[in-house]
Amino acid sequence: MSLNLLPLAAPLLLLFAALFASSRQGRRPPLVAAVAEGTTLTAFAIAAASLALLLFHVQGGSALIGWSGIGLSARLDAVSVTMMLLVSFVGWVVVRYSRTYLDGEARQGAFTGWLCAALAAVLLLVQAGNLVQLLGAWIATSFALHRLLLFYPHRIGAQRAARKKRLFAIIGALSLAGSLLLMSMAFGTTDIAAINAMARAGDVSWYAPAAAGLLALAALLKSAQFPTHGWLTEVMEAPTPVSALLHAGVINAGGFLLIRFADVMLLAPGVLAVLAMVGGFTALFGALVMLTQPAVKTSLAWSTVAQMGFMILQCGLALFPLALLHIVAHSLYKAHAFLASGSAVEQIVSIRRPGPVAIPDGGAVARAFVLALAIYFAIGAAFGFGFGLEHKSPQSLALGAILIFGVAYLLAQGLADAAPRALTTRMTLYATAAALGYFALQTAAEWLTGGVLPATPAPGRLEWTLMALAVLTFGLVAVAQALLPLWAGHPAVAGLRVHLANGLYVNAMLDRMLGGWSVRKPS
Repeated sequence: MSLNLLPLAAPLLLLFAALFASSRQGRRPPLVAAVAEGTTLTAFAIAAASLALLLFHVQGGSALIGWSGIGLSARLDAVSVTMMLLVSFVGWVVVRYSRTYLDGEARQGAFTGWLCAALAAVLLLVQAGNLVQLLGAWIATSFALHRLLLFYPHRIGAQRAARKKRLFAIIGALSLAGSLLLMSMAFGTTDIAAINAMARAGDVSWYAPAAAGLLALAALLKSAQFPTHGWLTEVMEAPTPVSALLHAGVINAGGFLLIRFADVMLLAPGVLAVLAMVGGFTALFGALVMLTQPAVKTSLAWSTVAQMGFMILQCGLALFPLALLHIVAHSLYKAHAFLASGSAVEQIVSIRRPGPVAIPDGGAVARAFVLALAIYFAIGAAFGFGFGLEHKSPQSLALGAILIFGVAYLLAQGLADAAPRALTTRMTLYATAAALGYFALQTAAEWLTGGVLPATPAPGRLEWTLMALAVLTFGLVAVAQALLPLWAGHPAVAGLRVHLANGLYVNAMLDRMLGGWSVRKPS
């Protein structure tokens, strides 16, 4: 048997665990939980073994277990192994957490079973070597998530979230099916590696750009982009482990899809521009609404909306290695944040110190942004030997400038007149570390995915316009956020805060447009 088939063992074991959990029908839940935890840990070990195979240059696609391009096959490369490690690790943590979190629940076994089924589907998705397997795993992931969202089936909020998610999942699956059909017609094969190779060589027909458009639509719907984000902010009606599970390749599957077919996406610059615009707007919208949310989990959900928008923006700018890095970093910290949300309030209270709050004025904010950008460009220019700014794409530099705006907000707190010297020093060190980390991780991601993902092409007039617009808008929002304490008492700001806290009523309008369909109880 080919070593490239090893990754397929992980989802098959998880499917066994899911079937075992469903067969127990509520009997001996501790045994079900133990089997699920052991299976997910084994899946992580298989992912680690796959990494070892990759390091020993055993890479490429496995033989197809099936016929006529239909069946199972595994793709072993930097993208698939990275996603396998991420999904199996986060999945193991979530399953282990659920063992205690749901202890005593009457349907604990059923929840555990669907949890394992969702992880199995995602693992089949991220390692798919052919189009048919990818589509089947995509649909299975949505179905398993639907069952988890309805763990408490009588909750109106859970019904609403699950029904909206199912609507978008159906549209997304149809879009993906149409895209994959067009790709198979354009390239004459269902093998994903062969499709990307031909797309990179430029051997394409007019079907390929159309396939890229449908692929982008499926990705946008999967990753809850504006205005289809409403269901994601209502996931709190399901148990907390579901919110963490979303970050194991479920909510970010849209980004993975774009990364996996990066060569195909480069054939449609107009589609990439649309992705950049939708993703950038979603990121800004989600970040602003997040700041107004009083509940920890709701704020985290809106943060995920913003982060998924930023991921799509990265894909739209053809920064696919950075998008993959973003998926990994965001998934790890956000899964932890959801699982630790129950004790977040106590932790904040324990570290709170009495005393005046350092509020920066306009001068402090201006100095903070100048200092942050100076640190960013100084480190970028001096980073390594041969890794200076001349070796970075304009897209990556623009993205780094956007990221450094967030650091500038922290610097503004340290440069306020009432800020102690220790705070100023600490914020400066944070800014320096963030700029250094950005260039270091970006270089590492590009090196690790070299030969697997295409290089970022030189920007044209449209790309330059989008980058300038993104940097300008993110910069203005960051300045407004830093100055917000000075305006907090103004009636207009108070009114805007109310509207933002309700997500500008987009989700409510969507519910109304559906004519009550999203709130009907299941029969």
